[in-house]
Amino acid sequence: MTSQLHASVDGPPDAPVLILGSSLGTTAAMWQRQVPQLAERFRVVRYDHLGHGLSAVPPGPYTIEQLGRELLALMDDLRVSRAHHAGLSLGGMVAMWVAARAPERVDRLALLCTSPSLGPAEMWRDRAATVRAAGLEVIADAVVARWFTPALAATRPEVVAAHRAMLTAIPATGYAACCEAIAAMDLRDDLPRIRAATLVVAGGDDPATPVRHGRAIVERIPGARLAVLEQAAHLANVEQPEQVSRLLSEHFEQVVSG
Repeated sequence: MTSQLHASVDGPPDAPVLILGSSLGTTAAMWQRQVPQLAERFRVVRYDHLGHGLSAVPPGPYTIEQLGRELLALMDDLRVSRAHHAGLSLGGMVAMWVAARAPERVDRLALLCTSPSLGPAEMWRDRAATVRAAGLEVIADAVVARWFTPALAATRPEVVAAHRAMLTAIPATGYAACCEAIAAMDLRDDLPRIRAATLVVAGGDDPATPVRHGRAIVERIPGARLAVLEQAAHLANVEQPEQVSRLLSEHFEQVVSG
């Protein structure tokens, strides 16, 4: 299977590989503030989800399994047998599926502002129908309001505007199809199968995936640990870039002895 995903690669070609998966409604550009630090030690692979950015846009609905198999195919295309994985929101959901179903492909794992089950399903199906009928512009303000705290929106409106533009450039078909994947997703029973050393990061002010969702992941993945970032909403890596870069660097640079 050849992957339909577009990816950007930074860092030394012989360094350990770190794959970054972005949120619903964003592209790999979401991780730009993390690249300089992470690319010093890792070969950083940022990818666009199916239906997003420069990736293919097949008709939906998609499933989390489909998105995960596309990521595995991308790894095959890049000749990467095993990698560290970090994902935020939808990227974290895909990373959980891969870590549970293809554990031999995952070294260490970081899950940011995400959830193993994010209902109600009907809400996601309604959002998909709205976007298919009227486009992303009609939901953009409501979505972006959940991505950032009011404090950031007031002091850095250019950040909000840039990510709103990123959202509205996503193909409506692809966004809606990924909404349907989230609607049908329930990874709770998969989490105990994950054996990768796991860091869970939650935004203390995240209305989309509140801290309780991070705690639910930690309770089910053996040995997982939780870090809560204050003054961070859903796109915590954008709002608190230095803290997230530090947490990821420390987690992925750890070497387990013995």
